[in-house]
Amino acid sequence: MANRIKKGDHVIVIAGKDKGKRGDVVRVIGDKVVVSNINIIKRHTKPNPQAGQAGGVVEREAPIHASNVMPFNPATGKGERIGTKTLEDGRTLRVFRSSGEALDA
Repeated sequence: MANRIKKGDHVIVIAGKDKGKRGDVVRVIGDKVVVSNINIIKRHTKPNPQAGQAGGVVEREAPIHASNVMPFNPATGKGERIGTKTLEDGRTLRVFRSSGEALDA
């Protein structure tokens, strides 16, 4: 099944410790996504003088499974399912299933 979530999408978390929070997809890694300010972890890093990296505790976003996020529809204020529509010229367009409104502009 094709991944329906792409980089730059505004999503809402539907499961897990950050349930109900919203953010933008920063990166897609297979069936996981990295969402801004969601699933923040503390990473203890060693200093690396060659790379100019200081050591210490660094907070960053960890990947979350794509099934735990849902594209956010600003018109309804909720997360909604996504379908595809094929246009006459052969292009495919992602649309919200409830309203048929296009997700891609």
